[in-house]
Amino acid sequence: MDLARLMQTYLEHLQARKLAANSLRSYRRDLDSVAGELVELTGSPADQLDIERVDTNVLRSAFARYAGERSAATVTRAWSTWNGFFGFLVVEGAATGNPMQVVPKPRHVPAAPKPLQGEDTPERLLRMVAAGARQARDPWPERDLAILATLLCTGVRSAELLDLTVSSLAGRGGDRRLHVAGKGGKSRSIPIDDSLDELLRNYLASRRERFGNRLPGGEPLFVDHRGEALKRGGLQYLVRRCLQAAGVSDRVKPGAMVHALRHTFATRLAEDGANAAEIAKLLGHASMNASQSYIDVTAREQRLSVQANRTLQVLGELS
Repeated sequence: MDLARLMQTYLEHLQARKLAANSLRSYRRDLDSVAGELVELTGSPADQLDIERVDTNVLRSAFARYAGERSAATVTRAWSTWNGFFGFLVVEGAATGNPMQVVPKPRHVPAAPKPLQGEDTPERLLRMVAAGARQARDPWPERDLAILATLLCTGVRSAELLDLTVSSLAGRGGDRRLHVAGKGGKSRSIPIDDSLDELLRNYLASRRERFGNRLPGGEPLFVDHRGEALKRGGLQYLVRRCLQAAGVSDRVKPGAMVHALRHTFATRLAEDGANAAEIAKLLGHASMNASQSYIDVTAREQRLSVQANRTLQVLGELS
């Protein structure tokens, strides 16, 4: 069978597993990008390229070309996509083996966490937004506060937050949870505190007042000022403006924005004594290695704080 048809079959298989829309787009992008390299290398269009011609040698060359101007994380993600694709083909009997097992991939080094800087920054951010610090033509502090609090108190990824629906909130009072569809179709349930639950209830009440709808369970949990599902760009803009309004935008490390709130949640878990397994479960990490980095950073910061003790500095002078 040709490559194009098998790729489409695999995507339909993933769609049947009810993956998040963003995850499906990522799989399609990874498949299409590397397939483009295969087409150039073989000189055959994807709908005429027999899967038997996609062997180890041509895949090595395709990934070498693909990796040229892309980050290690991007290449690793594409490698995982194609590894899953060939694994599916083997199970379906469309391929005799998985050539990806001998195609090299970048060594994965977890990026250092980038939480908000400053001990009181999260609390200042929430208080200032609740007080209406963010100036807008159509202010909606209940919505802004609910989004920031959800990011800071559950650690969900931006894509996960955007995929939440009204029915994602479940459970009785005192045992409320947020059901999250994570990466790779792996769902998880995150307990939420009564205070966060109350903020979300206030936001939904304000939303009903604005748009007068009944909010069925399938509706997106967070919407924009037109009542439409909040998009990635809108979320980034909202968080950036809230940070500026609270006067803490200088406390965000370069390369972090919405993700800084997730990192803050994880870092505080580590500071409160959570182990790598607990952090991995709440954050939806596939491996505990990434979760361990929050513990390592916390331990390093604690050591630096101890070393800054002025009494220890005097002992150093006396020794």
